[in-house]
Amino acid sequence: MTVRIEAELLIPGRGEPVTQGVVVLENGAIAYAGTETSAPDTPAAEVSLVGTVLPGLWDCHGHFVGLTKPDITQQLTEPVARQAARAVGDLRRTLMGGVTSVREVGGHGLDIQPAIAAGQVEGPTVYGAGRVLSTTGGHGDMHSIPLDLIHDLPHLGILCDGVPEVTKAVRTNLRKNARIIKICASGGVMSEVDHPIHQQFSHEELVAVVEEAGRAERYVAAHCHGKPGIMAALRAGVQTIEHGSYMDEEAADLMLERGAIYVPTRFVVDALLGMESSMPRYAYEKIVMVSTHHAAALKLAIAKGVKIAMGTDIFVSGDLYGRNSLEIKLLQDSGMTALEAIETATANGPDTLGPQAPLSGQLRQGYDADVIAVDFNPLEDSSGWGDPDRVTHVWQGGRPAKVPA
Repeated sequence: MTVRIEAELLIPGRGEPVTQGVVVLENGAIAYAGTETSAPDTPAAEVSLVGTVLPGLWDCHGHFVGLTKPDITQQLTEPVARQAARAVGDLRRTLMGGVTSVREVGGHGLDIQPAIAAGQVEGPTVYGAGRVLSTTGGHGDMHSIPLDLIHDLPHLGILCDGVPEVTKAVRTNLRKNARIIKICASGGVMSEVDHPIHQQFSHEELVAVVEEAGRAERYVAAHCHGKPGIMAALRAGVQTIEHGSYMDEEAADLMLERGAIYVPTRFVVDALLGMESSMPRYAYEKIVMVSTHHAAALKLAIAKGVKIAMGTDIFVSGDLYGRNSLEIKLLQDSGMTALEAIETATANGPDTLGPQAPLSGQLRQGYDADVIAVDFNPLEDSSGWGDPDRVTHVWQGGRPAKVPA
């Protein structure tokens, strides 16, 4: 099947836009992307006329957990199958919103991805981490639940302490073909007892995780709010920092020195600030505490030139999924140009997977034929981001997943 997309504006993901551009998709890959005048003849192609064509978007910090409210203890009160059923709807909404690839840093996506690949479930390609690594009492623990029960339940986290246990935890995820290893290097917002600033995992434990993951050519993603966790993770060789709420100039400089990627997830910060009535009190108080620091850290990282990849941290099932691209606007509001913000959601996305990265996120010959079209010019107007109805077309692997009715 050959698809020819003729666009008023072509945004390649990395590089300069092209007016009156053409993208040709063949055999699941991009055969041509460039100017209309240089495009090959494709007399047998299925032709689509669109406003703006872009690579399919990447959400580099996603979760498909099927929770109905911002309270992670819900994981223990209902069957996993029910959560996974909700996640199937969230996967479809995500794809219809223009996100064709998700780096899932904890959730059911690693188990669901084979069904997506087989065409049994509609959704983006999920590059899953499987179960999140946490210290006992850390961000991945559920502090009000008896510890023995936590160890007996195969939910999102693996509680592990000391080098032998963290090494085994990495191997446990690799056994399921996890494409990324996720750790909690600081406390968090949704966990009850721990403080977001405090470091979790020792230097020796962090190094062991990075080295074990590296032997399998996997990157490590570190949940970090506080500076101590950010610095410890970077010094141990962690490749991506998630949230980074208390990043300062020293931490930003170390990110630049180490070539680490920042996934700020402003989307979830703003979303949680509007969910006071449905959140545990401890979680709402912590998101209020973190939010202003996070806004300042994001602006600092942009000003310093830290490499950023788009991520949302959506985890509450429903209509937030599909609005993932709002993060692009939030990045622009924090100081990025339109093209820079789009690059975080396209070309920079695969880089967060390191050696596991597919050829994706750019409109270039030979790259995966994950392509979207929107009905607005995002170089002039960012208001369309976050509205799935503004995404007119989605092609996944060269096949139409969304077309106008």
